[in-house]
Amino acid sequence: MSAGEIAVLIASIACGAVVAGLFVAIGALRRQTRALQSLAEDLGRRTVPLVADAHRAVDQAATELERVGAVLDSTESVHATVDSASKLAYRAFANPVVKVLAVRAGAATGLRRLASGSASAPPGPVSSPATGTGKGLRGPSRNGGR
Repeated sequence: MSAGEIAVLIASIACGAVVAGLFVAIGALRRQTRALQSLAEDLGRRTVPLVADAHRAVDQAATELERVGAVLDSTESVHATVDSASKLAYRAFANPVVKVLAVRAGAATGLRRLASGSASAPPGPVSSPATGTGKGLRGPSRNGGR
């Protein structure tokens, strides 16, 4: 055998070893591919129901949000109605209530003067409903400020 033939023989053996190594690698890749495929199928079996549940939960949440939005709209409408009604009631009753309180305060002062027996006595402190302290301003004296 010549040197060229030996070189061809060594190259052929090396190519055979490389091909055998490639077959081993391809076999390992096929096993890993099958394992990965079964893992993906298992993952699909587990996640599809979870995704369906999540989809139902999102649909329910959207429905509930629509209901909450409707309730908020109704609440805003009721708030506006109550606000306008309270303003109307305040405008309707504030002036008469102030007048009634003024008449009551005047009547109380008159009754005190009658009870004390002197009509010319200067009035005492008038209780003020606004302050609640019982110390009010003295009104002008009717007998010339004496």
